[in-house]
Formats: sequence, C-alpha cells, structure tokens
Amino acid sequence: MQDRENEEAFRREALRCLDGLYGFALALARDRSTAEDLVQETFLRALSARRRASTGENIRGWLFTILHNVWRNEVRRRRPQAHEDANELGDNLATPDAGPEEALERNERNGRLGEAIESLPRPFREVVVLRWLEEFSYRDIAEILGCPAGTVMSRLARARAILRRRLAPSSETGER
Repeated sequence: MQDRENEEAFRREALRCLDGLYGFALALARDRSTAEDLVQETFLRALSARRRASTGENIRGWLFTILHNVWRNEVRRRRPQAHEDANELGDNLATPDAGPEEALERNERNGRLGEAIESLPRPFREVVVLRWLEEFSYRDIAEILGCPAGTVMSRLARARAILRRRLAPSSETGER
C-alpha cells in the first residue's frame, strides 16, 4: 500500500513539472516535435528509475537533470543536424488578465524577449530558461547542467549583457 501511495505521489509531482520541462526542452531543441520527444523520454526514464529517487529528493530538479542529459545524448547522436527553425519561447512569457492594449504591448515585448533569448548561444539560453522561467536556484541549475555554480552565474551575467544590447531601443529611431 505504501509503495502505491509513493508511486502516486511521484506521478503527481512529476506531472506538475510537465509544462516547465516542455518549455526547457523547447528552448534547447527549438523544435516542438523534438521537445515533445525529449519530455516523453524524460518521463520514461524517470518512471523506470523512480525507485532510485529518495522520498525527500527534489523531483523537479531531478527531472530537469534527466531532460538535460537526454538532450545532450540527442545532440551527440545527431551532431550534424541543427534545429534552428522554431521561435516559440515567447509563448511561455505571456501573462493573462490584462486589457487589450496592455496585452498587445506585453505580447510584443515578450516576442522580442523570446526572440532574443532564442538567439542566445545554447549554454546561455539554458541558464536563462532555468533561472528566469523555471526559477531554479544557481545551485540547482549547476546540478542540472553538471557544471559549477560560478559557471552558471557567469553564463547568466553574459546572457543578461547580450540581452540588454539586443533589446536596447535603437538609436536610429530616436527612442530611449
């Protein structure tokens, strides 16, 4: 009976992470179909290995780590191919309950931000998505990506600088 309850609790917690996992997969793969495959493979691996996860373990972080590892394996396997055709991150940045004009402005701003994030080099894009969209701590991101926390902070600082430059109002239009 206890095993069944633990399994149900695990499944509920894992399903709560589904949208975040898909968003991260989409940021990595830049392709809806590939992102869906990555999330599916992540869940298959997590379900088969769930007994190895301790009860108090950070299931969310564990799932993101699995997804990142699945992605890295996929990149190694498909090295010659590139997935550069989707620009979908802006969909994850919109917020509801605004008036039409506010919503339009926010959608335009989010679209520019999504495009700017999408254009970041992969290591920077990974930390931005995990920190800003998924709200992981630096330590959690370091564990997910398998790198030191200092590297995470450095990549995030560089990503912010790139995004500031890309999103700064154009001096040609006279905007400031």
